[in-house]
Amino acid sequence: MGRTIAVIAEMRGNQLRQVTFEALHAAELLYTPGDRIVALLIGHQLDAVSSVLLKTGIQELIIADDDSYKYYEPEVYFAAVRTFNDIVSPDIVLFGHTAMGRDLAPMLAAHTKSGQLSDVVSFQASETGWTFRRPVYAGKAFESRQFANQATPWIITIRPNNFKAIDHLEDSLSANAADIKQTFLPTPSPSLRSVVHEVVQRMSGAIDLTEAKIIISGGRGVKSSDGFKPLEQLASVLNGAVGASRGACDAGYCDYSLQVGQTGKVVTPEIYFACGISGAIQHLAGMSQSRVIVAINIDPEAPIFQVADYGIVGDLFEIIPLLTSEFRKMLT
Repeated sequence: MGRTIAVIAEMRGNQLRQVTFEALHAAELLYTPGDRIVALLIGHQLDAVSSVLLKTGIQELIIADDDSYKYYEPEVYFAAVRTFNDIVSPDIVLFGHTAMGRDLAPMLAAHTKSGQLSDVVSFQASETGWTFRRPVYAGKAFESRQFANQATPWIITIRPNNFKAIDHLEDSLSANAADIKQTFLPTPSPSLRSVVHEVVQRMSGAIDLTEAKIIISGGRGVKSSDGFKPLEQLASVLNGAVGASRGACDAGYCDYSLQVGQTGKVVTPEIYFACGISGAIQHLAGMSQSRVIVAINIDPEAPIFQVADYGIVGDLFEIIPLLTSEFRKMLT
């Protein structure tokens, strides 16, 4: 009998987050003939979102749809995850390495008394089983780990932007949406220690910083909150997101929700522009795994140039508008 591979879908607002489709691709990579891929969707008024998941080729969709899931609350969501686990008994459970995944994965590991690997960036099959790779020491090194053969479920969180997002599983795994089994979970009634009444978003960027393919970040070199405006214009042209160093946040130039770094968000975009950022170790811990790093700094001795793939020495207020203008010409 094959294994059950579960993907815990995650939403931002009323849409599925990109990391959900990346987790589905990770499930596809782990798939062997005879396995089944099951997804859990938690939220409120999910008809439109569930129809998207049904087109990805999963074999079964479990839905937890209730007003109590309107806002993310760890105890409420974990009650749904626990019920899902008890019904499905998955062998592998995949979460995104997001705030939600970092909450729920260890709770499930404790509930099932099983092992967990966090922040996985890749994996491969070997003679001794599946080997999972993850960064340690703030990205300065990587370690390879395996689960004990008898230990199930394997609980894994995957880092966003490290697995290809898919629209549809391979045809060999797919079924017609109408034929996919759908199950609705009963609404749990956990004993709550806290209740979320409202969520107020400080920043309303259209692109999630942790999932952005292109990020333009500013440091103390932007000099003021107005100094972020050229970065925002470049981000708009490139369909990217704006980030910041801790120094810029501490100086009050922007909100802490934009902070990239060891005490902020860890990002792995395809292109990372570091504008007016010196390159402190704390900041490098959050962005050093970016595929391409472009540094723009007036100081030629800035440490950021040691990790950058491309470096531009100059005034960012002159360089960023020029880049914006050139990219706009290229993309229109």
